[in-house]
Amino acid sequence: MSVFMDLNVNYTADKSQLQSLIETAAHLGFSTVAINYVFEPTVKKKQEIPAPTAISELMDPLPVVQGRSRPIRVLNRLTIVMSDASHFRPTAVEYRRFDLLAVQPTTEKLFHAACMIYDVDIICISVTEKLPFFFKRAPVNGAIERGLVFEVSYSAAIRDSTRRRYTIANAVCLMETCKGKSVILSSAAEKPLDLRGPYDITNLGLLFGLSDGEAKEAVSSTCRSVVLHAETRKTASGIIYTVKSCSDSPPADCEAPPAKRARPQ
Repeated sequence: MSVFMDLNVNYTADKSQLQSLIETAAHLGFSTVAINYVFEPTVKKKQEIPAPTAISELMDPLPVVQGRSRPIRVLNRLTIVMSDASHFRPTAVEYRRFDLLAVQPTTEKLFHAACMIYDVDIICISVTEKLPFFFKRAPVNGAIERGLVFEVSYSAAIRDSTRRRYTIANAVCLMETCKGKSVILSSAAEKPLDLRGPYDITNLGLLFGLSDGEAKEAVSSTCRSVVLHAETRKTASGIIYTVKSCSDSPPADCEAPPAKRARPQ
């Protein structure tokens, strides 16, 4: 059975609405969701990166996923809307508070930098309006080689016919450039009615130019790769921690600190 994920559920200060979003996602069969904190800095005014709300404070206990015997997994995600290169700070300590890190570039130069340089997990594509640049194969292939993914969100297309046309047209252009590889489909939901089930999203993927298999991967295995990439990024290119099992060892051995072994580069 596939494990479905929605890695973009918009954060809202309304706690009850956010709880309803998580409950609806679990009812639809999503095993993992990510609460997305959107940060849009400006050049003139210094702004603080928002701090994520602890999941235990938001909802406890978490709802059980439909068709499974385990509760839904909830992650925190930060998306930085970039209109200037200074908006992304590679060494910012605040980024470490989040499980996933995404950027949404608004110019071709920033899109190229996000694909080739920035240490992030997701590159968001604003598909609800005419893009100010075209997708070029070189930076897109560079991002794929680095393990990054491109995100297309569908909720705006449900609410408005004009945005629907832009969403389909921009998504098709992206799929033609990346050949359907390294793409995730997410909701960017603001309320429970914006959410759709995994198989409905798969059908949307067909409209965007994905094959049936690629559309299914866009809400399952590719999303899982994003989560694993984020864990690797946060542990300095994949530090492996090994812990001695206590089952066959005396207690003194179990108290030893875990050994570390760096993955060969």
